[in-house]
Amino acid sequence: MACPDGNYSFRQAVFYIRLTLFMSDIIQLLPDSVANQIAAGEVIQRPASVVKELVENAIDAQAQHIHVLIADAGKTSIQVIDDGKGMSETDARLSFERHATSKIREAADLFSLHTLGFRGEALASIAAIAQVELKTRQESRELGTRILVSGSRVEAQEAIATPKGSNFCVNNLFFNVPARRKFLKSNTTELSNILAEFERIALVHPEVAFTLYSNDSQLFNLPASPLRQRILHIFGKKLNQHLLSIGVETTLIRLSGYVAKPETARRKGAHQFFFVNGRYMRHPYFHRAVMDAYEQLIPVGDQISYFLYLEVDPANIDVNIHPTKTEIKFENEPAIWQILSAAVKESLGKFNAVPSIDFDTEGRPDIPAFEQSQPIAPPQVQVNRDYNPFKTSAYSRPEVNWDALYSGIEKASKLNQPEQADTQELPQEFSFQQPAGDGEQSSLHPSSPETGSEKGTQHLQLKGKYILTSVRSGLMLIDQHRAHVRVLFDRYMVQIREKQGISQRVLFPEILQLPPSEAAVLQGILGELASLGFELTDLGGGSYAINGIPSGIEGLDPVNLIGSMIRTAMEKGSDVKEEVQQFLALTLARAAAIVYGQVLSDREMASLVDDLFACQTPSYTPDGKTVLDTIRDEEIEKMFR
Repeated sequence: MACPDGNYSFRQAVFYIRLTLFMSDIIQLLPDSVANQIAAGEVIQRPASVVKELVENAIDAQAQHIHVLIADAGKTSIQVIDDGKGMSETDARLSFERHATSKIREAADLFSLHTLGFRGEALASIAAIAQVELKTRQESRELGTRILVSGSRVEAQEAIATPKGSNFCVNNLFFNVPARRKFLKSNTTELSNILAEFERIALVHPEVAFTLYSNDSQLFNLPASPLRQRILHIFGKKLNQHLLSIGVETTLIRLSGYVAKPETARRKGAHQFFFVNGRYMRHPYFHRAVMDAYEQLIPVGDQISYFLYLEVDPANIDVNIHPTKTEIKFENEPAIWQILSAAVKESLGKFNAVPSIDFDTEGRPDIPAFEQSQPIAPPQVQVNRDYNPFKTSAYSRPEVNWDALYSGIEKASKLNQPEQADTQELPQEFSFQQPAGDGEQSSLHPSSPETGSEKGTQHLQLKGKYILTSVRSGLMLIDQHRAHVRVLFDRYMVQIREKQGISQRVLFPEILQLPPSEAAVLQGILGELASLGFELTDLGGGSYAINGIPSGIEGLDPVNLIGSMIRTAMEKGSDVKEEVQQFLALTLARAAAIVYGQVLSDREMASLVDDLFACQTPSYTPDGKTVLDTIRDEEIEKMFR
């Protein structure tokens, strides 16, 4: 670049050289290996993503038997073997190239999709962040092809003898992206995610046989079967008596599947699945349509299980709005919402799942027919006008001298009242107990000088929910349930850390039956459960015998309690030992804590208050809810000005 006037000094020449360098092109095309790693960040998020992509490819290849083998929750190895159509030598090589696909040829094909995968990114993304070995053969060929790919680089390709179909083995996932591998969760969490993806695929393809092994242990063996049997094979035979079938066909949508009866509702852990055109999807809007049908039938906040299959014209949906294709956009969602809600309500009514009055029963009262020829007369009531309940007779009660019966009570009550005491009665919602001991109540252990208790403090229970006690700064209100949760949580945490949980043996062990996804999570928290005092024996096949429970929770259902802990672990996805211990202790504390409405004696209230202020953080529950609050003297005085 020359100076405008053509003459420039040395300093000006250096300036223009630097300017020329900085104005050079800076936009460059990324190498394929880097581009594939970036794409892998969207498509392959964890080992479960690899399982999903490979199994869906096997289904698209018309496989009838699919075997999945996992090692170390997929971190070490993921192998998917199928008996599908297989690939030729050229197809096998092209399958690892980005945007290489057999599903679409032009943009219009995106609106008539009938297959699961179509972008051509899955294998390229997997090969970019793992070491992949592929063995494949078409039925019409004698020899197959073996390809080794590592970090998007083809290392070997040869002809081999191999069975018909494809055999993908993905080793050392994220070996060349250590940052991604470091952020993988524990083996328990990653295996739980794999099982969740596996269940979704198996539920929508009951005509395909599946097996799944984890570290040489068989978790699933699902033969080809009808849909209802496939659901029971995955989630247990106990679900059979609770499923109600649905079948609706309109010009807009074809709906089939099953919903559960209202009595099976629970807070968490419900099995909820939507499928559209053979593809799993998440759809909160349609979920609300299903729950709307159960309004007034289940408690608020409870969830119900459902397995619903929608078939619509592919031109009326868009599956290309999310990298994992689990979010789908419908053209006419409000109309489908109405169809869903009406179909579920119809199913509930058809199978008498909705409470109703049945008038068509034996022994119903006879209703006389109305005859116009007879005059209408009012009903006659027979009354004995000579009856006197206060008249003494041989059958009447003997007279009681009420004055003599209650003599002395009034005198005793006056002796117990202090002089100039206010004789106004307390409202019924207050439950008041006299202080124990010689007129002195056990005092609070103050968390600060401002909230210290007064000597001889009396405790008052309000509406079976709050404990009222006097402190130096005013009137303190304590939520009795939350206070007990705080106390029990700290106690259980000590037991877990020091493994001091006291177990109470049960006379008749109860059986806990779990699907493979929940059984895998249970294996990861067995140590913490044992520290709490639970004694479980593995009976095989997802069955566990509960031989012992923590002391102090007698009367609670251990099956539901452990199930709640497992479902909480699945939702939270915690893999840090401290966090696992905390939510186990919190779940148990909530279940064992005193409930609202439970009347407490003065001694029980005093003990609870003392235990509460012995905690390090008495003001809040472990999950941050307020346990106590104080109405200061100044605020009370303002009320009476």
